[in-house]
Amino acid sequence: MSEVATAVVPDEEHGLPDKRQVAASFSRAAASYDAVAELQRTVGTALLERLPSTLAPARWLDLGCGTGYFSRLLASRFQAGEGIALDIAEGMLRHARPQGGASRFIAGDAECLPLRDASVELIFSSLALQWCEDFPAVLSEAKRVLRPGGVLAFSSLCSGTLQELRDSWQAVDGFAHVNRFRPIGAYQQHCAASGLRLERLEVAPQVLHFAELRQLAGELKALGAHNLNPGRPGGLTGRARIRALIDAYERFRTPRGLPATYQVVYGVLRKELK
Repeated sequence: MSEVATAVVPDEEHGLPDKRQVAASFSRAAASYDAVAELQRTVGTALLERLPSTLAPARWLDLGCGTGYFSRLLASRFQAGEGIALDIAEGMLRHARPQGGASRFIAGDAECLPLRDASVELIFSSLALQWCEDFPAVLSEAKRVLRPGGVLAFSSLCSGTLQELRDSWQAVDGFAHVNRFRPIGAYQQHCAASGLRLERLEVAPQVLHFAELRQLAGELKALGAHNLNPGRPGGLTGRARIRALIDAYERFRTPRGLPATYQVVYGVLRKELK
């Protein structure tokens, strides 16, 4: 349980996690990621379904490719196209390369893409951009590397994600122990100012259920998505506080188990034809 119970800084005082910590955390999780990636596969599949039906890219980019699961699906869907898989976590790329899918696997940052101008026709990014603090830079880079008429399709997380866990910790000690994500209003504002044409932007909650809180904690750790808030202290959380957290979370129990709600943002933007 200590992996979920590590931050003691108020939400409003700090930004998103340092990207080096994000890269290191997801690299360590590469081997365990796919076994517990139910949410990631559900959300990524929903993003695939939101792609324009007429899309047939000659070159596509899987931005934040992780273990390459969706790189392989994109390669199967767009068989005539060339695929590029990019991730900030070297460990994920080492795991993805032997399984194929993309033509190239590149270590890189969504806020500073190592790609030429107007070089791809689709950027697909599922549950990666929530870790980027400078979302306008992500959109600017997407606009730069997309060819005219090209599409950026992304899924991300917004505020309200894991609210049950956040509220339970609030009842225990009032500090932030849960990763923070930008509000949907920020996504709307940044997309509107991006210079890309916004074709859709929506929030679709996704709820997972767990028999015990320790299962949720274990899954977050296996995914590399446990608490990465800046300023979190080290060390274990005391047993009394963990017991209090479990008791607080039990208030949310339903017949299906303990809910963990993810507020998923889906966006599709297109670069205007010149």
